Amino acid sequence: MSIVIGVLSLLLTAAFLSAGGARLIGAEPLRSYATHLEVSPRANKAVGAIELAAAAGLIVGFWFRPAAFAASIGLVVLMVGTVVRHVRIGDPAAAVAPAATLGVLAVANAVLLGLAGAV
Repeated sequence: MSIVIGVLSLLLTAAFLSAGGARLIGAEPLRSYATHLEVSPRANKAVGAIELAAAAGLIVGFWFRPAAFAASIGLVVLMVGTVVRHVRIGDPAAAVAPAATLGVLAVANAVLLGLAGAV
């Protein structure tokens, strides 16, 4: 695995491991964030589980690249959904930027993994 893919995978893993874990334990900032995005508590927990599964897939991807590729694609879909939620409720660009940035990083990781022959 190239250094760039490894670094991107580690950054995404750290971001989604912390966010997913915080969602599952019900940390207040992420509960408020979900309420703001009009996401039910149950759906918020499901998103947390998906984030943790993606983080696990990225970790497994260090030994089995297709897992990292699948996890990256899943994160792209998740972040597109998050950006759409922000846009629907009329959030400013500054509020959309974190999800968009993580989505772009996930796209970059998926593309690089694809070019490296992970699929």
